[in-house]
Amino acid sequence: MKFFIDTANLDEIKRVKDMGLLDGVTTNPTLAAKEGGDFRKLIASICEVVQGPVSAEVVATEASKMVQEGKDLASISEHVVVKLPTTPDGVKALSKLVEAGIRCNMTLVFQPIQALVVAKVGATYVSPFLGRLDDIGQDSMHMLQSCRTIYDNYDFDTQILAASLRHPLHVVQAAEMGADVATLPPALFDKLLNHPLTDIGLEKFLADWQKRA
Repeated sequence: MKFFIDTANLDEIKRVKDMGLLDGVTTNPTLAAKEGGDFRKLIASICEVVQGPVSAEVVATEASKMVQEGKDLASISEHVVVKLPTTPDGVKALSKLVEAGIRCNMTLVFQPIQALVVAKVGATYVSPFLGRLDDIGQDSMHMLQSCRTIYDNYDFDTQILAASLRHPLHVVQAAEMGADVATLPPALFDKLLNHPLTDIGLEKFLADWQKRA
């Protein structure tokens, strides 16, 4: 499984990259707005650090404007993946951008039929939002498993990018379901290696070492 970080903060991106875990980045208008400044320069800086897929999301809602904005974003760097909402206009824009050879990440996916549609049109990534489904009492992992089964049935090249992950168990479950990528907020990266027995064991090892004669 590939690990992406879900942030537009350069310091957090560099920190996770230094751990050797970073394969890519996902951003959205909310995350970018928190950082302020020029959006294009921010995306360019992220691409320079990551040297891997960086999802940059359009803010237009009409297909032709999404296409125009998507092409502009893709011109920033070869690493940019244009992020589009999974709406009728978003799928129309996806079709045009795929024809232009531009990679796209279809976001805000909440049901398998949406995943099927965007894969058929040629999305590079599909982003099912797992935590938001759990928040409203739906079984996000059942949905993810359905997406995996559909993609395997038809040998789609679209990669499943598990998004809206809330805790380490989500990451484990997504890996068990065969998600190709998990995108994690910075705080979740910090929790991946946390276990009280690891801390206790290390403390004991160090204490024993200090007692050596």
